[in-house]
Order: sequence, then structure tokens, then C-alpha cells
Amino acid sequence: MATKPKRPRDTNQLAHLIAGIAAGEIEDIKTDEGKNAAAVSLGRKGGLKGGKARAESLTAKQRSEIAKKAASKRWSKQPEAGHGSDAGRSRKARLVLPEDA
Repeated sequence: MATKPKRPRDTNQLAHLIAGIAAGEIEDIKTDEGKNAAAVSLGRKGGLKGGKARAESLTAKQRSEIAKKAASKRWSKQPEAGHGSDAGRSRKARLVLPEDA
């Protein structure tokens, strides 16, 4: 499968591209080449209602078991150092200034 062309990440480049498309100087990037429009819209519709339909089909006991399993997984994880945790840090930070010579 061919990779689809991406829009620039830089804000200025993206603004330039959008202005060029609006002015008709640049042709818009096509991403749906070779796809059936009807199939794309049906897939989108199914994705929008999938979670809600699943939640409605589960019993209260099943939902409770899924929630308990998810909570136990979340709480069993060990915090990684350097990723928002206080691992390896003291509670009080001390400011060290160089002494005047």
C-alpha cells in the first residue's frame, strides 16, 4: 500500500499550503485515491457507533469485570523515572548559587 502524502507540520508551511489551495494556486492533496467512497463512509459510520453499541450489549456484570481489570492494570504499573514521577527527587529543591570571589 502506498503511503499517503502528508501535510506539513510547520505552522507557517501549513498556512502557506492552505492559502495556496484556497487561492487555487495549488491542488489539494488527495488521500482517498483508489478507495470506494461508499465503503469509506460506511466504515466511518461503523467506527462512530462501535463503542456505544458494545457498551449497550454488555451486561452490568461484564462491564464491571472489564472496569476492574483495567483498573488493576493501571494501578499495577510502576512509575518510570523521568516521566512525570518524583522518582529520584527530594521533596525540597535547593537553589545553589556560585559564591562571590
